[in-house]
Amino acid sequence: MKYRMGELTAAEAKEILPTRPVVLLPMGSHEDQGPHAPMGDYFSAERMAELIAERATAAGTRTLVAPVVPFGGSDYFGTAPGGIALRQETLRAVIDDMLASLLRHEVTRIIVINGHYGNVWPIHFATQEVWKARRVLIPSFYLWKVARVLLPAIVGDEIFARSIGHGADPLTSLAWHLFPHLMRPDLIPEAHGQMEMLGLPVNNFGTMRFEGADIDVPLELENITPDGVMGADARLASPETGQKLTEALADMGARFVCHYAAHTR
Repeated sequence: MKYRMGELTAAEAKEILPTRPVVLLPMGSHEDQGPHAPMGDYFSAERMAELIAERATAAGTRTLVAPVVPFGGSDYFGTAPGGIALRQETLRAVIDDMLASLLRHEVTRIIVINGHYGNVWPIHFATQEVWKARRVLIPSFYLWKVARVLLPAIVGDEIFARSIGHGADPLTSLAWHLFPHLMRPDLIPEAHGQMEMLGLPVNNFGTMRFEGADIDVPLELENITPDGVMGADARLASPETGQKLTEALADMGARFVCHYAAHTR
């Protein structure tokens, strides 16, 4: 059983695609994930899409995985050495062309498996145009947003509150489980406080706090965190948490694929 579209022969694609499988489009980024984790978080998005496809297929909904888009939409990480990102306009054009290629051959059951915040708006506007033009509904299963819902049941509310954040959970635990050979746990930094700009705390990516309100500011990584970890203690991550989270994400993703297929023509 093949799940990756890139592994299908042309003859196999001609045979399988008319049966109307669900096609997953994994998208990630290549950016600073903290000093201890691989920059390519697209590895995790791609692997999660594969696990979801395998489980959905086993449950009766044939599912394929398109080649991963490894470069995320540019947002806060331009100052990270070695990072590669696409302008928001470029990523939007890439998504438009990917969807057009599939829709041309009536592949209309499509779900984006997203692993990067900078991809959210290009995905939204591209899929919105498809909906308006063709009434084809393409959901985006944002892995880390879903993980935030699943993680408290795995680690408890207290650990969740301290471990959730960029450069920490959920990505650190997930990558530690999926790709332990790529991790550098010896480089996990200690937790640290917030950086400041204009004498105000930078309390999140792109915001600083003033009199209890968040003020949007066009900052980049070097102004936000000294080590890629933001608002969390990465030392609380673990491969055991990653294993449980991987299972929960894959199971929920597969259930959603089956639900989506049952409600689309």
